[in-house]
Amino acid sequence: MEKFTTLTGVAAPMPITNIDTDMIIPKQFLKTIQRTGLGKSLFFEMRFNEDGSENKDFVLNQPAYRKAQILVAGDNFGCGSSREHAPWALLDFGIRCVISTSFADIFYNNCFQNGILPIRVSQEELDKLMDDAERGSNATLTVDLASQTIKGPDGGSISFDIDPFRKHCLLNGLDDIGLTMEKIGTIEGFEAKLAESRPWS
Repeated sequence: MEKFTTLTGVAAPMPITNIDTDMIIPKQFLKTIQRTGLGKSLFFEMRFNEDGSENKDFVLNQPAYRKAQILVAGDNFGCGSSREHAPWALLDFGIRCVISTSFADIFYNNCFQNGILPIRVSQEELDKLMDDAERGSNATLTVDLASQTIKGPDGGSISFDIDPFRKHCLLNGLDDIGLTMEKIGTIEGFEAKLAESRPWS
């Protein structure tokens, strides 16, 4: 998993509440178990018209936001079904951070397992960040995980909370497999002793 330390990128405003995982990645794209290639289908029903052409009104189709790395979204982001394809699609598109007032628990946990930083802020702070994000190509935010701050284009700063263990994992690029591999010496030592004491097993 890629480490998350400091991210400076364009923030796209999505002032919509209850964006569920089916909106993020519709069910017809769930057949794959590959983590790559889903970015082209991110927000599919909002990004594209019925004839397959782009919906020019959708924020991620607008020139200033096509390479957005941060989403500033309404309350209860990632609700609905527990599909892990949702963070896969966001990450494959290039989104590394989602900022909202609240997240669905399963989606929130899945983000950390895939190198995406979900940040909870107050409604007042979200309103300020949404205003920053609406500046188009000037909508650049800097998210510093080590200092737990978000800096806006005007130099203002917002602090955020994060569980220390999850912070450690993101800073070091550790998912569950990575955490296990940190203990590989202990695991191998245990297996060697087990083989000596129980050679028949």
